[in-house]
Amino acid sequence: MKSYLILLLPFFLWACSEEKKEEKAFKKVLNPDYYNAAFLIVDGVYNTELTAPYDVLEHTKYRKRIRGINVFTVSDKSTAVTTSEGLRILPDYNFLKDELPNIDILIVPSAEASMDEDLKNQALLDFIRKVDQEAIYVTSHCDGAFLLAKSGVLNSRVSTTFPGSLEAYKKMFPELKVNDSVLFVHDGKYITSAGGAKSFEASLYLMQLMYGKKVADEIAEGMVIDWKLEEVPHQIVTEAL
Repeated sequence: MKSYLILLLPFFLWACSEEKKEEKAFKKVLNPDYYNAAFLIVDGVYNTELTAPYDVLEHTKYRKRIRGINVFTVSDKSTAVTTSEGLRILPDYNFLKDELPNIDILIVPSAEASMDEDLKNQALLDFIRKVDQEAIYVTSHCDGAFLLAKSGVLNSRVSTTFPGSLEAYKKMFPELKVNDSVLFVHDGKYITSAGGAKSFEASLYLMQLMYGKKVADEIAEGMVIDWKLEEVPHQIVTEAL
């Protein structure tokens, strides 16, 4: 048995080497004329809060007359992130080790530990604070608002979060202004949403904010979404700075 394993060892080493080469070789090509949108992902991230805004922003590349958006994922690890539903995603960038492109839009999806363990991750909080200094927009979906609140970027702003987490949110951050009767809030450059399927609506609102109603309608049509901003309970506190 021992000699059999020794014979297989070169194969395992070769396979591992090839896998590392493949991972290292794959780098997303970014259009230098586009905006850059970074999705902050950690283990336990929920599929919908990640994929809904990802899909909406990705669809800007099909609109030829606008400045599109490069979408990519960032994490505090280089190995695969496993979503709550079991998908494995290899992050495009490790923000602790890699040189990152400029980030114009930061998206913080909800994850299983967004209300507890992730709030103790100083690297995540520091990354949010750093990106916030230059980002044009910072958005969260569902309990992703907890990370924005913990980092301090929502101080003096109105925000919201997942309906089932609102009481915990208000208790944890009693100093914040919270709207508990809408599906998303836009205050300054911050857009916080209730998450779930409403992550689509909050993201389409961002597209309407950036490109106008016609483009947002076209993206919604391309995704077969019945998009009517006036029918989505929301609050616009202040326009983007």
